[in-house]
Amino acid sequence: MGCLLILLVLPSCAALQSLTALSQVRFELDRVSELHLAGVRLDDVRSYEDLSVLDAARIGSALVNRTLPLDAIVHVGANNPGDNPEARLLALDWTLFLRDRETVSGVLDDEVVLPSGQRTDVPVGVRMDLLEFFDGGTRELVDLALALGGVGQEPVDVRLEALPTIQTRLGPIRYSEPLVLSGRAGGR
Repeated sequence: MGCLLILLVLPSCAALQSLTALSQVRFELDRVSELHLAGVRLDDVRSYEDLSVLDAARIGSALVNRTLPLDAIVHVGANNPGDNPEARLLALDWTLFLRDRETVSGVLDDEVVLPSGQRTDVPVGVRMDLLEFFDGGTRELVDLALALGGVGQEPVDVRLEALPTIQTRLGPIRYSEPLVLSGRAGGR
């Protein structure tokens, strides 16, 4: 009977060790890159005035058509301490908030290995229609997008609520509560 009990307890100990290991991994909102607004790449744009006439016209045309697609990569940094074993992130359910307003949600379902003693970049692709969540003219909306990328005149509060799923010896286990990763972008 004692041997049977040990065989039943060992796998749950392994799962507990895996959960404990991943609980030691620290996640943080790192940066936003590969920003495109209405198809216009904003990574090298520092202000509204830096837009070419053609790019400003493309964004203006999107506004006239009442759509302003924004595509970006939100980078989450995962820091796994050196005394922690390797962890495997199987999925990340996420919701993006801008200026304390819930915008879009999604799931990153690419497995990401989090090696011991290293910081790992976890890129989360985001796509939304900015006009579904914010009002304003061309300049205000471009400034919002630029702030998201870290260079706008006005800072913007960014929050990603993330719910990781990790691999354990007993199979996938999902966090019970979302991680709240927040920061402030832009504002020079």
